[in-house]
Amino acid sequence: MFQRVLIANRGEIALRIMRACQELEIETVCVYSTADKDAPYLKNADEKICIGPGPSKDSYLNIARIISAAEIADVDAIHPGYGFLAERADFSEICRECKIEFIGPSPEAMSKLGDKIEAKRYARAAKVPVFPGTEGEIEELDEAVEVAAEIGYPVIIKASAGGGGRGMRICRNEASLRTNVAKAQQEALAAFGNGGVFVEKFLEHARHVEIQVIGDKHGNAIHLWERDCSMQRRHQKIIEEAPAPGVERKKIERVCEAAAKLIKSADYCGAATVEFLMDGQQNFYMLEVNTRVQVEHPITEAITGVDIVKMSIQVAAGEKIPYKQKDIQVKGHAIECRINAEDHTKDFRPSAGLIETYRAPGGLGIRIDTHASAGYRVPPNYDSMIGKLIVHAQTREAAITRALRALNEFEIGPIKTTIPLHAQLMQNSDFKKGGVDIHYLERLLKD
Repeated sequence: MFQRVLIANRGEIALRIMRACQELEIETVCVYSTADKDAPYLKNADEKICIGPGPSKDSYLNIARIISAAEIADVDAIHPGYGFLAERADFSEICRECKIEFIGPSPEAMSKLGDKIEAKRYARAAKVPVFPGTEGEIEELDEAVEVAAEIGYPVIIKASAGGGGRGMRICRNEASLRTNVAKAQQEALAAFGNGGVFVEKFLEHARHVEIQVIGDKHGNAIHLWERDCSMQRRHQKIIEEAPAPGVERKKIERVCEAAAKLIKSADYCGAATVEFLMDGQQNFYMLEVNTRVQVEHPITEAITGVDIVKMSIQVAAGEKIPYKQKDIQVKGHAIECRINAEDHTKDFRPSAGLIETYRAPGGLGIRIDTHASAGYRVPPNYDSMIGKLIVHAQTREAAITRALRALNEFEIGPIKTTIPLHAQLMQNSDFKKGGVDIHYLERLLKD
């Protein structure tokens, strides 16, 4: 097992990794930017190292500074968390060249599955269902037009690198496709440094269902069942739950088995998520593979009892997965509400600033993953998520009731947060029925 791990991230995920390391009796080194210098979670680290000013490009995205910090601190491994450098194959490669273990997949496995186009090619070979569309990146506009005519409109243009809705355009006719390909390429180039885009079939009322998987260095891979992440805005998840409500278990079993097979075939070590869109007939189509731990991993931990972050560290250190697939059973229902420092009544405008009031909910089945507290100043430099409320109960109905109770207890101020929105959604009749699609929230807020 590792002796010292450097955490190349910030906020709640940095704290989450620290706690997992402490339970494994591993010392932690946490890097931070000047914008985070007073963050309370840094007190939990055995050592902390400043790596630059607030802008991410000068700190959390600066590979040279992070590697320098790792060498100075004499660590065995680096945990990237999620976001920032977590899905950068070049970072994984540099760690290997510097004889520092990257807690995550090898650069080869990440390259196979992290790029959307390569992942689709690999998925086809593993017989994982994928969307019809272009075989690779669009090189000639006429090629995209021809494919779109063949598979039928609407279609969607997607960036082959990155995510979060950037470089994406929905096209309902040929004129729109011809206009938007260049725009999507420019946006993708600006956001990810890669202007490659491709076209695939677009589902109007799809649900977003993803499969949590984990592999080790001994050729083993298992799945930890599914999550439903359909409640989202502009491709950003708001609420996640596990298991997915109303989906036939036999179909879920098949897609989970396919996801584990895909990860195993890629010689993948670590946590990954295979994301799918599901249509009204509960047919699944793979979206992409996220080659890292996900924000929403706690709900899977709640229903399976598996510590995903801890296991990721263990398999990176060379240990075998300590479970057989038959050992992973679903127990109860879990819901996660992402608590963002945003004002949802003003088009989700960020609400950075000092937290003066902080009162967290408690009780049976309640978990709060956050780095925030009274006296913490939310910086304007980073993602607006400041925490996650996770609830677990025996049934979905009980989990919704428990979540509403917890949200009513939860106080953060005077900054604005998404807590009131979550309380509203827990009382929404369509959400209670289950099966809302990925555009439901946008329609609801528009009305």
